[in-house]
Amino acid sequence: MTTVQQLGLGGALDRDILEIAQQQGRVIYTNDADFLRHHAEGVAHARIIYHHTLDYSIGEAIRRVAITCDVMSAQDIIGRVEFL
Repeated sequence: MTTVQQLGLGGALDRDILEIAQQQGRVIYTNDADFLRHHAEGVAHARIIYHHTLDYSIGEAIRRVAITCDVMSAQDIIGRVEFL
């Protein structure tokens, strides 16, 4: 896992983060609903996993991310949003 801060993208526009993640084949894990809006607008991305922070503990969220990644192939995930 790599954070946007580790990539030097802290404060970057969401669309720029989506573009860079897509170029690098990275999945975006977020609780920022703006990424859902960008997806709905048709902005290209590799994949978004959305976690509403009130729904699950971080431990449960990690477990659900691991399961999601285990059951879906790289081809299955392109341009999708998964809700935890």
